Amino acid sequence: MSHHVFGIRHHGPGCARSLRSALEVLQPDALLVEGPPDAEDVVLLAAHEGMRPPVALLVYPPDLPQKAVYYPFAEFSPEWQALQYALARKIPFRFMDLPQSLRLAEEEPAGAENEAATMEQPEAEQSEAAQPNAEQLDAEQPDVVPSAKGDAGAALLREDPIGLLAEAAGYSDRELWWEHQVEQRLDPAGLFEGLLEAMTALRASGIGLRQEDEPREAYMRQTIRTALKEGFERIAVVCGAWHAPALAQLGPAAPDAALLRGRKKIKVAATWIPWTNGRLSYRSGYGAGVASPGWYQHLWASPDRAAIRWAAQSARLLRSEDLDASSASVIETVRLADALAAMRGLPLPGLSELNDAVLAVLCGGDSTPLALIRQRMEIGHEMGSVPAETPSVPLARDLAAKQKRLRLKVSEAPVDVDLDLRQANDLSRSQLLHQLRLLGIDWGEPARTSSKQSGTFHENWRLAWQVEFAVKIIEANVWGNTVESAAAATARRAADDAANLATLTDLLDRTILAALPEAIEHVLGRIRSQAAQAADVQHLMQALPPLARIARYGNVRQVRGEELMPVIDGLFERAMVGLPGACSSLDDDAASQMLDSLQCIEACVALLDRADQRDEWQDLLGRLVQQGGVHGLVRGWCCRLLLERRVFDDDQLERHARLALSPALPAAQAGAWVEGLLRGNSLVLLHQDGLWTALDRWLHGLSGETFVELLPLLRRAFANFEPPARRAMGEKVKHLPTGTPARMKSAETGEADVDQRRARQVLPVLAHILGVPYDAS
Repeated sequence: MSHHVFGIRHHGPGCARSLRSALEVLQPDALLVEGPPDAEDVVLLAAHEGMRPPVALLVYPPDLPQKAVYYPFAEFSPEWQALQYALARKIPFRFMDLPQSLRLAEEEPAGAENEAATMEQPEAEQSEAAQPNAEQLDAEQPDVVPSAKGDAGAALLREDPIGLLAEAAGYSDRELWWEHQVEQRLDPAGLFEGLLEAMTALRASGIGLRQEDEPREAYMRQTIRTALKEGFERIAVVCGAWHAPALAQLGPAAPDAALLRGRKKIKVAATWIPWTNGRLSYRSGYGAGVASPGWYQHLWASPDRAAIRWAAQSARLLRSEDLDASSASVIETVRLADALAAMRGLPLPGLSELNDAVLAVLCGGDSTPLALIRQRMEIGHEMGSVPAETPSVPLARDLAAKQKRLRLKVSEAPVDVDLDLRQANDLSRSQLLHQLRLLGIDWGEPARTSSKQSGTFHENWRLAWQVEFAVKIIEANVWGNTVESAAAATARRAADDAANLATLTDLLDRTILAALPEAIEHVLGRIRSQAAQAADVQHLMQALPPLARIARYGNVRQVRGEELMPVIDGLFERAMVGLPGACSSLDDDAASQMLDSLQCIEACVALLDRADQRDEWQDLLGRLVQQGGVHGLVRGWCCRLLLERRVFDDDQLERHARLALSPALPAAQAGAWVEGLLRGNSLVLLHQDGLWTALDRWLHGLSGETFVELLPLLRRAFANFEPPARRAMGEKVKHLPTGTPARMKSAETGEADVDQRRARQVLPVLAHILGVPYDAS
């Protein structure tokens, strides 16, 4: 009886192919693979026809799902191929790593379960919520055995021991070394023996050894001993190459048993979840990520003529984006890649050679199309699938059933969806997406589109599934077994925790979009309670737009908007009473914030379009314009609104402009008034001759120092307009009546004629401010 150790590097088609060949030669009667024994109950699902990699084992404590740990597998992962080999031949298969039920029970939350080495650790990736960063890992793992080679060598070895071998071989790119030595290896004979010898030498140096490896390797040795006692004669052991020397010689069992005795244990559950190529390329959480999973999948699926197929697929992708890519260019690309491989002493062209050839020939030296190939082909948007029989929490099953019924495809690649809410299926889709957003599962993001479809009956979404949603679904299951019940419970709790009215009204808006009647009533009750106690005028104003949208468009969602009108009326009246005092004595920052709040009331009035509100709002705007102590920014914006509503005519606007721009007022306040007035549509202002005359007179009266001080403010005010609008304003100024004070001597004061030479020095600056060309002639 004996065991044979195969040290591998996670996620590599060459390594996986060599392992399959070695297993065919050995013909083992048992297979032990580095992985979580907690998942053995779901291992047989890997043979199901509905299981399509990339997938991942998810191990998590039911009471603390945010500490979940992922074990990803691609089709070209050596562990996946070992698993498929065992299941196809009905050979006993076991995972042999230290169980997560023991590792997650450790007191240190950032300890062993969050691995960072490519070969020295299993492919376990911890949930994002519990992942420490690299600095935390270094700080919490002082037990690295020191070495004369220094901290740099130890850090490199901790991250990837293969990297140290690549560096010793003269490679700056460790991925390139691995591809040359393993992925392009024509003869797999001697590969695993060579890796075992190299890892033995590295471990003998003492660099990178960690105390946390000891219990893991002890448990793996105990698993091997158990298999030997059961009478298996040819046991294949597949592990990360870093552990291979520790498992090749088992040694006495007593020290391992003593090391593992008395460890705490917690309850964990395990399941399979779909994974994505994009996540396979990550190096966060565990170091087994590969930079180009799409390329590795291509090598696995097309071992023969890989370069030709890759070049042809690249050309097909470019043509799909309306870029030129002829058959002749494909031939030249392959020839150039072969020539580069020969020059670099390689048996076959690799990804580096193909990228260089594609860039030179198919992309014409432009890196932009190459970036497209990188995203679509080297990484790809491939997402795996798991069978329906896979264990899952009730919420996950309910969501899967709704996705199937509503024909919503789960994909990592972003997909734009236009929903017509008049259609029952589209309305149900929208409600599901909004419910998931309440649960923190942002599968869909509201998106803007150039589509002609618009209005209240249309919603545009961008859908992109993330593998982390599997953990969020498990976390959300505590709130309910269906998406509706969980979202409703989450909304009720968020309403109870809300600190102000603006938060509550935004929550009500999202709850109505999610179609959760019981939660809507609860949130409404909290709004009524908060509205009766709220004293902050700005909070009152910020709460109005969501309520107004609901009252205006509630019929689309089959919600009775009239239920909200008493709340809206109460908030509106209290805001009207408190605004005159709230707008007094504001500094620049407070005035800007107040302007944002005033725009909330304007949005509410425009949405509801009620004559009583509109008249009261216009009356208040008129009082703010006249009221002393109101910041110039607020007064200018109020003037602008009254002008757009045609409450002010040309004469009234000119009179207010003269008062606001009077030399008696501070120049900064006059400049702020101009900034407030210029917010909005430029067409309304272009026809106000009196306004431009007042502006012309005001600028003429500024001293040189004051003009320089106000110049940034003026530039910012005019910068909000499009270039055509600024050019039209420049033409307006150019053709102002010649009798304005800026263009004539002041007869009243007896001033001398304007110094034309000095005046011309100002013209380039004014032309730049107004966005018009300057003609020095």
